[in-house]
Amino acid sequence: MSIEVGISDEYTGDVSPAEDHHGVHAQRRTLDDATIVKMSVGPMDNNVYVVTDTATGRRLLIDAANDPDSILALLDALPGELTQIVTTHGHADHWQALEAVDAATRVPTAAGAADAPELPVAPDRLLHDGDTLSVGDLTLDVIHLVGHTPGSVALALTEAGGRVHLFTGDSLFPGGVGKTWQPGDFEILLGDVETKLFGRYGDDTVVYPGHGKDTTLGAERPHLPAWRERGW
Repeated sequence: MSIEVGISDEYTGDVSPAEDHHGVHAQRRTLDDATIVKMSVGPMDNNVYVVTDTATGRRLLIDAANDPDSILALLDALPGELTQIVTTHGHADHWQALEAVDAATRVPTAAGAADAPELPVAPDRLLHDGDTLSVGDLTLDVIHLVGHTPGSVALALTEAGGRVHLFTGDSLFPGGVGKTWQPGDFEILLGDVETKLFGRYGDDTVVYPGHGKDTTLGAERPHLPAWRERGW
């Protein structure tokens, strides 16, 4: 059965899985030198992102989370060439389609070093804080964020005009940081997010989380003291 792919250029960041499971509903945001396509897959509303370098057509897939047929249909519908897959962290809802998508595309994969053992496909590249990823003429900065998992990574894309676009996995959402389990992990995660994200990037920075709607650092910054006080 073929999968119908619909890509809207009216980007709101609010996407949801197709209710009939036979179609792909995605949104595309056009930047100065790149495009970002967002879709949602699976019962946990996992976001999948495709970042394409406008100049070369080279593409990066962030989180092959679920429903490999829909992900592959989206990739087939987009122009350009997939050159790598990054998994933001080791929780299973973010990599359930990785094995199938990897088998179909045969492109290099990457993940945070500490989370690599959790993945069904051994990453070709282990990511560390301060690394960079090249996607055609684009460069994305790798930011290691500890707390949700030991090896979570965020990716920062700075477009030609200077605005930053952050793909944060499950480390930062509208309304708070990601879930933590062990005593002290919340403080570690919030500290990393405050220092490495809020302390580094401006208020117009767009946040693309692993689930749900987008936000900006400016929208979330005033709430940091409240997050720390409530403890989650």
